[in-house]
Amino acid sequence: MIRLLLVDDHALVRDGLKSRLASESDIEVVGEAGDATATLKALETCQPNLVLMDIGMKGTNGIDLAAMLLQRQPSLAVIMLSMYDNNEYVQRALQVGARGYVLKDASASDILTALRVVAAGGTYLSASMAQQLFRAPVARNLLSTREDEILGFLADGQSSKQIARALDLSVRTVETHRQNIRRKLDLDTQADLIRYAVEHVHRTAAQDRTPKP
Repeated sequence: MIRLLLVDDHALVRDGLKSRLASESDIEVVGEAGDATATLKALETCQPNLVLMDIGMKGTNGIDLAAMLLQRQPSLAVIMLSMYDNNEYVQRALQVGARGYVLKDASASDILTALRVVAAGGTYLSASMAQQLFRAPVARNLLSTREDEILGFLADGQSSKQIARALDLSVRTVETHRQNIRRKLDLDTQADLIRYAVEHVHRTAAQDRTPKP
């Protein structure tokens, strides 16, 4: 059962969401809040396992509030609901630990899909946002310096063994980094990872990396 907390400073939006979700047998709206204080209180009293939260609220914005919630309850899943189709907002939301980003003009079916995907442990972005994010260099800012370096080697066609030798790491460590890169960029397979690397890493930068013999 998804125990959902709705956070939006417009009561009309919360009422509309509650009305739409009322018929879903696997989703229970256990609480609602319109500001940071009420949200933090609801986290304790309602015990949600998923929060659907607006970004553009008065006072504390949704991204900062998401960070506060996740500091208190790291296992909590958070989806940002926003009218802003802005790569910077998506990036910031993912960096603080949100696992979904859905636009307010999304269809009801998209919002339901987001709730279920994230509750099951996945990550969900509105289709238009995913396309923008993965086309833009800003997506790589989600990666650590080491992960970005490994992405460059992958773009140059190097195997995990070659990368490990070049960076003086174990193959297992390189494989772990590859898995983390896939998770952060929401890529399903190793083939998707290689394709992303080839399409997004500047070749001039990749050519500067020559593995040790």
